[in-house]
Amino acid sequence: MIQRVLSGRYELEEKIGSGGMAEVYKAHDRLLARPVAIKILHEAYRSDMEFIERFHREAKAAARLTHPNIVSIYDVGVAGNDHYIVMEYVQSSTLKKKIQDEGPLDILTATTIAKDIANGLTHAHANNIVHCDIKPHNILMTEDGRAKITDFGIARAVTESTLTYGGSVIGSVHYFSPEQARGGAITPKSDVYSLGVVLYEMLTNRLPFTGDNPVAIAMKHIEEEPISPSRYRPQIPPMLEAIICRAMSKSPEIRPSSFELVQELSNVEAALSMTVKNDPDATQVLPRQEIPPRRAVRQGLGAQTTTQEEKPKPEPVESKPFYKSKTFIAMMALVLMVGFGVGIFAAFGKVLNTEETVTVPEVKGKQLALARQILEDNKLRVNVAETYDANVPAGQVVSQDPDVGKTVKSDRLVTIYVSKGGESIDMPDLAGLAKSAAIERLQKLGLNLGSVYEKESPSEPGTVLSHDPTTGTKINRGQVVDLIVSRGEPEKKVEKVTKKVTRVPNVENASLGTAEDAIEGRGLSVGAITYEDSSQTPGSIVAQYPSPDSEVELGSSVDLVVARRPEPQPEPQPQPEPSRESTSTESTAPETPIQNDVPSREDDQSKGQ
Repeated sequence: MIQRVLSGRYELEEKIGSGGMAEVYKAHDRLLARPVAIKILHEAYRSDMEFIERFHREAKAAARLTHPNIVSIYDVGVAGNDHYIVMEYVQSSTLKKKIQDEGPLDILTATTIAKDIANGLTHAHANNIVHCDIKPHNILMTEDGRAKITDFGIARAVTESTLTYGGSVIGSVHYFSPEQARGGAITPKSDVYSLGVVLYEMLTNRLPFTGDNPVAIAMKHIEEEPISPSRYRPQIPPMLEAIICRAMSKSPEIRPSSFELVQELSNVEAALSMTVKNDPDATQVLPRQEIPPRRAVRQGLGAQTTTQEEKPKPEPVESKPFYKSKTFIAMMALVLMVGFGVGIFAAFGKVLNTEETVTVPEVKGKQLALARQILEDNKLRVNVAETYDANVPAGQVVSQDPDVGKTVKSDRLVTIYVSKGGESIDMPDLAGLAKSAAIERLQKLGLNLGSVYEKESPSEPGTVLSHDPTTGTKINRGQVVDLIVSRGEPEKKVEKVTKKVTRVPNVENASLGTAEDAIEGRGLSVGAITYEDSSQTPGSIVAQYPSPDSEVELGSSVDLVVARRPEPQPEPQPQPEPSRESTSTESTAPETPIQNDVPSREDDQSKGQ
């Protein structure tokens, strides 16, 4: 490769990866003498100024993130036509390669990796950054097994730019959330859904949704429920499977936040760790029949140890083992006969009873999709009913009928009551309250506090500015509410602020719509619009104030005068020539039109005069 140095500082050494939007190189930072990874944007995006602007803006925002589970961003710059991001160099492979090489992963390992990713997302979401493209390809695995999230910034830039490219979605269709598939609003819960898909893949080495084309896969994300991962791997603990089902819920309201996900995965990790600690080789009290024969002991311990074991023990001459006695033989014969009879009776009864019976399994506390699958696997039909329950998260089974452990005939209908969360209430207005007062009110209403974001505002620091859901929205008790609180006023800069100015565009003779677009495109606004009779094309601009090419501040208004067609004037009526006799009286009496055909009306007019 031809040696290249970006900005006189970053010396490219080798290409280590390539994606749809950029290429990644290992490089040497000459200034700080350390290895770095540099992502250079593909040439196809260099002419898209809107994309470039968002690329740099989001990358700079991601550079604020400092967390052990996030790849650090050191620098963002431009060298010639190359737009690049300088990142922490992690000498490792991606999670995708680990799954391909080892998958499915060990359950404890997969849980720990998912917890690392959730930890990184919690830090990002607290800083108002949504990754938008969580997938195994964007997770780097360090040599000590820690997971690090990469591709912040460019993922967000791609997502935003996508909205301007004919409505097509660019991204990882196998991992994005239903709201991303619909082109809807993206929130931190979208990252949680993607992490649920990643955990599903780590445990099963399968993707939850596949199809012939991206559109078919996207529709499955929107409409279909995934096959329960325990169908592919029965060893998956029910608690871990419930976490996956909840994270991959179609409704963002049901999904946990990334912080809640960390806590839930930590509980599973602790339980799995305790299981691993139960070493099968630890000292145990074995039943007598499980003690290995003396020959095996001799082979395992050596001749010196078994010499003492092999010494024959004196046996009583006249005593016989009990199992050789006639009493024991008679008892065994009786047991065999009874067992044989019971077996024949059971077989005969089974032939007579053609309907199979099953024991109702327990599905309380499980997600709807998982509960339905467990019951159907046990040859039972399912009826779903909904109920409000503030103590059970929405989407989980509250109770079942028949209850667990009941013996019923196969194909029996089992009704499961699924929680709709708490009772539906109107979201109160928390704006203007102190943060502590708002949290206290949420707790009294049975609502849970979600994320708390800060925003610069002239309001007192800690004052609630807004919240999600908004005031008046129907919300269930137990639902999560995110708060946006005031950080206080921004620090005033000492240096003089330079006013930004622009030139007024020349819109004379242009149509009104074209003129408005041109004015707003310069960062100005359209002011007063007046109309004036003109010979110009109706609707075109006759004049503008300020005049074209004038320098004004950004945000100033431009008044427009629009041409309109003159109103037609009535044609003047022809006036009869006055007679000579009336010439002398013309100055004293008003002229009366002569109407020979209606003499009576003329007389009436004369009287009126």
